[in-house]
Amino acid sequence: MPNHRRSRKKRSNLQPLLLAIGFLFLLGTGALLLIRWWHGRGSYIERPAIIRYKNFGIHIPPGFAVHGIDVSNHQGSINWPLVGAMRDDGISLDFVIIKATEGVSHTDRKFERNWRGAQKAGMTRGAYHFFTPSISGKEQARHFISQVKLRPGDLPPVLDVETIGFVSKERLKSRVREFLETVEKHYKIKPIIYSNAKFYDHVLGPEFNNYPLWVAHYFRLNSPRIGRNWTFWQHSERGRVNGIRGSVDFNVFEGDALALRKLLVRPPR
Repeated sequence: MPNHRRSRKKRSNLQPLLLAIGFLFLLGTGALLLIRWWHGRGSYIERPAIIRYKNFGIHIPPGFAVHGIDVSNHQGSINWPLVGAMRDDGISLDFVIIKATEGVSHTDRKFERNWRGAQKAGMTRGAYHFFTPSISGKEQARHFISQVKLRPGDLPPVLDVETIGFVSKERLKSRVREFLETVEKHYKIKPIIYSNAKFYDHVLGPEFNNYPLWVAHYFRLNSPRIGRNWTFWQHSERGRVNGIRGSVDFNVFEGDALALRKLLVRPPR
């Protein structure tokens, strides 16, 4: 026969202990929230409010001085004078990164037109290669080199790598490295890697951290979530620009106009 009086005594002894644990938990949580607020209060107050730009049709992250877009044949025939003249509340488009090649034989059918048009519109231009994991990186680099003649004032070459295909992670990274080393040797400038934040962190990893990064991460207000420094941030794929039909990707540069100039291809010595 159970001793009911003893059971009630045990429960009564536990109640103050549980109340004390609960109180300490709430006290610790409150202290943690207070510390986070205290350390973040300055940046929170000083950070500019995010603004939706009516003409561009999107919110643009605040605090950046240099803005740009990237395009390919999917944007159709672009009216580059209209793109170059586009303004919205003090923001203009300073650079454009244009798809040039893919694999070892494909050249974007609008590349030459876009390449010339961007220059005539007074925009800083760059060219990118869409990487095919199943093909030699060196051969892909040679194809890019055969189609893209960079001049002083152009952005460094860009490698767009965002899929692993049907190869191992190590094989992908080996071929990516082949591409990067080949184009760097040819153009005498370190290329830029483009990838989305998740793919870069989980597939490419820190061994490519010495290359400038152009990272894609949408629906973020102030910066991409990535475990390394970045140079360009593709923050939206839904922008609108005069002279371009449909949506276009929007980017910001992490730095001012002077920092951008330092990144560009330089005249030969």
